Formats: sequence, structure tokens, C-alpha cells
Amino acid sequence: MGDLIREFSLAESALGHLTTAVQFGFISGTLFFAFFTISDRFPPARVFFFSALFGAIFNLGLIWEVNSLSSILGLRFLTGFFLAGIYPVGMKIAADYYEKGLGLSLGFLVGALSLGTAFPHLAKEITQAYPWQAVLILTSSLALLGGLLMLFFVPNGPYRVASKALDLTAFMSVFRNREFRAASYGYFGHMWELYAFWAFVPLIIKTYYSQQGIAFDNISIWSFSIIAFGGLACILGGYLSKRFGAKPVARTALFISGICCILSPLMFGLAIPALFLTFLLVWGFTVIMDSPLFSSLVANNADASIKGTALTIVNCIGFAITIISIQSLNVLNGQINPRYLFLILAFGPILGLLGLRTNSKINEQQ
Repeated sequence: MGDLIREFSLAESALGHLTTAVQFGFISGTLFFAFFTISDRFPPARVFFFSALFGAIFNLGLIWEVNSLSSILGLRFLTGFFLAGIYPVGMKIAADYYEKGLGLSLGFLVGALSLGTAFPHLAKEITQAYPWQAVLILTSSLALLGGLLMLFFVPNGPYRVASKALDLTAFMSVFRNREFRAASYGYFGHMWELYAFWAFVPLIIKTYYSQQGIAFDNISIWSFSIIAFGGLACILGGYLSKRFGAKPVARTALFISGICCILSPLMFGLAIPALFLTFLLVWGFTVIMDSPLFSSLVANNADASIKGTALTIVNCIGFAITIISIQSLNVLNGQINPRYLFLILAFGPILGLLGLRTNSKINEQQ
């Protein structure tokens, strides 16, 4: 982001707009994919490939030398739009392959998402000797490679039920199911916290060391570690769900991450850097652990013929919520003591836990 601002003489305020443009693109894409039931009507691996292809192209477009703020915002929006054909469609593919064990399979998938989310921090660190465009070329190349692997090596799953016709009401009718709504509420509470935490991890580390008066040059490496550590949590959560059920494990992870939000002011006040970084690792571990479990609960409580649409629309609403939480932190940052800033994230886990209590008959088929 800093390189884009310098390269194209953008205002510092553009940084927030560039981030939000991707989120708005993803929301628009998920609405489009859900409204036209794309992943239920067409082979999902093919949808994944074309989404990865166009996402990679528009991501790479940022290196165009005559870009302006408007063109960069447009490219970021389009990148986000085609991400809607990758993450939720990937979950749809997993659901097509696993009638049982979906929580574990999604644990591996969302674990990969955590590693992918953390990867740019590592890429920035390992490409310091190269021009800033190297990060974009690397990430776009990996996106295209992922799409090709899906296209050539992942056929339709044995439990796929294709929709026979266009159903323009499917993206709303899924919420008539009470169990589906309960699973969705838990997911929405989780999303309020997750991406805001991920987005602010570098700032959390920088703020702590500034308050302690300690110089710290490893922010990128630690940001990568804290976010990537969540990948192991997703896999562990998948295994635990096979023994204890997806709902209890998801509820426990959501509770612990909520406690981390509440404890954050106390941790900022402790002059023990090793303990603070350990706290962030625990937070990073639990903040994502419940994500694949909520997705499996959503999938298991949706009609098979519109499962892809159900996952996509829930993703859409979830990412819309992330914009509100991220922008709330943006607005409050600088206006209140930063040690209290992340208390606002606790609202997500609290409301998510309350949502899960509304129904005890959620299908947890593992």
C-alpha cells in the first residue's frame, strides 16, 4: 500500500479506500454469484478457475504505470469481485466431496485461507531486494496456478446436486430455515471480529512497542506468524469437531477469542513483550478456529441444491459486516486511547454466542 501511494502520488487517505474497495468488490461479487446461483448451476471448479484467472489479471493491473486513484480503486474492486468465485466456491467444492467430515475438510481449506492471508506480509519481507511490483507478480502467479490446479485435478464431487434452472429467489429463501439462521448468526459474529483483527495486527504490534518505548523491526514477520498460526487452529478445530461436534468447538473458540478482545486493554498495559506476543498468537489461533466450523454448519443446514448459493450469500453478509467493524476501528483510532480500541471487537463474539443459543437442533453431521 505504501508503495502504491508513493508510486502514484496518492494521498495517505487513499490507503483506507483501497482496502475497502476490495471488500466492496467481494460483496458485489458474492451478491452476483448468489443471485444467479452460479456455483450451483455450473461446474464449481470451472467457476473457480475463471475467477482465479480474472482476479490474477486485475491484481496484476496495479503495476500499470499510468494508473490513477480511480483506476486503482477499480482494479481493487474487480479483484475483490472475482474473489467471490474463489473462497465461497472452494467451500462449495469441499461440501460436494464430503457428506461426512465436512468440518475437517473445511478446516484444511480455511487453514489455507489463513496462510494465504498472512502470505503478503512474508512476501513483503522476502522481496525487499526487488521492486514493489514483485509482490503483485508473485501473488497473481500463485492465484493463476491455484486456478489451473482446480481446473485440471478437481472434478465435480460425488455429492454435488446441480440446480436445473435459474432461481432468483434462492439467495433469500435459504434464511427461512431456522437452523440455518442460527448457524449464520454465529458466523456473522465471528466475522465482525476476524478481519478487523487481521487488518489491525501490524498496528496492534506497532502501538504496543511504541507505548513501551521499545524499537521493533519485525512487524511483518510477526504479523505473518500471528495470522498464519490460525491455519493450524483450523485443522485442529476440524479434528476436534469429529469428536465433540462442530457447534461446541466453534462456540468455545468464539468464547476464547471474545475473552481476548476483553483482555486486550490489560495486555497493552503489561511491560512484558514476550507475554504480549504470546497473547496475540493465542488470539490469532482462536479468532479463525471457528470459521470452517461455522461454514460447515451453514452448509449442513442448507438444501443440497442451493448449498453453494447459501455459502455465498452468508459470505456476502459476513464480509459486509467486516467493513463496518474495520471502519469503526478506523474512526475510533486516534480518538480514544489505543489500548481500549479493540474492546469493540468483543461485540461480535457476544452476539454470535447469543445467536447460537437460539436453536439447539442445528445439524452437525460430521
